[in-house]
Amino acid sequence: MNVLAVLIPISVTLGLAGLAAFVWALRSGQYEDPAGDQARALDLMEDED
Repeated sequence: MNVLAVLIPISVTLGLAGLAAFVWALRSGQYEDPAGDQARALDLMEDED
C-alpha cells in the first residue's frame, strides 16, 4: 500500500504535465495548418521517387 501512496501522485503529475503540454501546443498554434502539413508531406514523398 505504501507504493500506491507514491505511484498515484506521480501518475497524476505526469498526466497533468501531458495535458499542460497539449494545451500549450494548441495555444501556440501547432495545429493551425493541417492542410499545409499534408501538402508538404505529399510533396516530400513525390521528391523521393
